Amino acid sequence: MKDRNPSRESPEKKAAGIAAADLVSDGMVVGLGTGSTTAYTISELGRRVARGLDIIAVVTSYQSEMLAIQAGITLTSLAEHPEIDIAIDGADQIDSNLNVIKGGGAAHTREKVVSCAAKRFVIVADESKMSDQLDHYVPLEVLPYARELVFKKIKDICGDPVLRLASKKDGPVISDNGNFIIDASFGMIHDPLALSENLSHITGIVEHGIFINVDDVYIGKKNGKVGMLKSQKK
Repeated sequence: MKDRNPSRESPEKKAAGIAAADLVSDGMVVGLGTGSTTAYTISELGRRVARGLDIIAVVTSYQSEMLAIQAGITLTSLAEHPEIDIAIDGADQIDSNLNVIKGGGAAHTREKVVSCAAKRFVIVADESKMSDQLDHYVPLEVLPYARELVFKKIKDICGDPVLRLASKKDGPVISDNGNFIIDASFGMIHDPLALSENLSHITGIVEHGIFINVDDVYIGKKNGKVGMLKSQKK
């Protein structure tokens, strides 16, 4: 299991997470993603809330919910606030066109819902997550009933599917929505949009981990500085 506790400090992740917190201002509804870099954003926003910042947040997982509560951030829901001012989240891999693969924490379904509800979707990451082209496995949240069907359909499009197993319990990882996670490898992904559309048409896949709706990426560097990349797709 990946460590998502900010106490094990990563200067690059911390720099990116804090830089993204600067985008949040009074009165905003903020989407809070899941992951080690986003944890720094949540922690920083908590410090600012304690000093008077007035925000409410929609979380994407039990993990981000617990961190936000610990940080003293008031929580709301998409039912109450279906339009979000800004969503901040991490990434497993980012290509040169700012297409992103997410889902290492098995929260990509809720993360995608929140990102699509946001006026601005910002990714925070360290330099190791950048790549010219995507070649990371693509996490898939899958209905347990449809597992074998999804395996077959992924193989039909030349993917290599593997059921994600839990590290501290017997059996598969179960998402916050009660579903299985399948990690599907496709080698070099030359056309993320086409693969995204193919995966979206496979019955039994609740959601996949390819995100093509990113607005900005904040990259923390080893020297403590932060680079900002802006999408040209919009």
